[in-house]
Amino acid sequence: MAAGRRKRGSHTATLEHPRHRDCAGGIMLGMRLSARADYALRAAIELAAAPGGHVTSDQLAKAQRIPGKFLEAILTQLRRAGLVRSQRGPEGGFWLARPADQISIADIIRAIDGPLLGVRGERPENLGYFGAAEPLQTVWIALRANERLILEEVTLAHLVSGKLPARVRELAELPGSWQGRVSP
Repeated sequence: MAAGRRKRGSHTATLEHPRHRDCAGGIMLGMRLSARADYALRAAIELAAAPGGHVTSDQLAKAQRIPGKFLEAILTQLRRAGLVRSQRGPEGGFWLARPADQISIADIIRAIDGPLLGVRGERPENLGYFGAAEPLQTVWIALRANERLILEEVTLAHLVSGKLPARVRELAELPGSWQGRVSP
């Protein structure tokens, strides 16, 4: 097998960066993202990459190794959010409801998990801190704003083409960006 490549299941995955070494097929490594959102993003990327425009749920499940029944529920959520369309029958399947360059990562995460950043299930602007902890609310608001900058800018078209926005590439190349941090 060529250097920089490894066998994963029935296909070979290219290892372009050290981050891929311990990735078990998912998008997120150290950040917290629900399995549902991870699966939804992977399914949406497959739909965006589909040359024929539509794909069956079985094809999506196999391509991304997502449990079939779980994927069906996720696709229903994406359809209700207006991100995908579906058709039943022999010519049926799923396809994106809008062009890939008009669907952001944030759109998909919100459709599946709700607001991007919550603290104890609350939006940061609805929190109330007292005393010395009062500045925490501003930190959570800033964190959400930063998260939005990335997730709202990156579209399915960026992911399919592999051409991420410059800001994303720059942040990913900052020293320490690819290393996880563990509490002491």
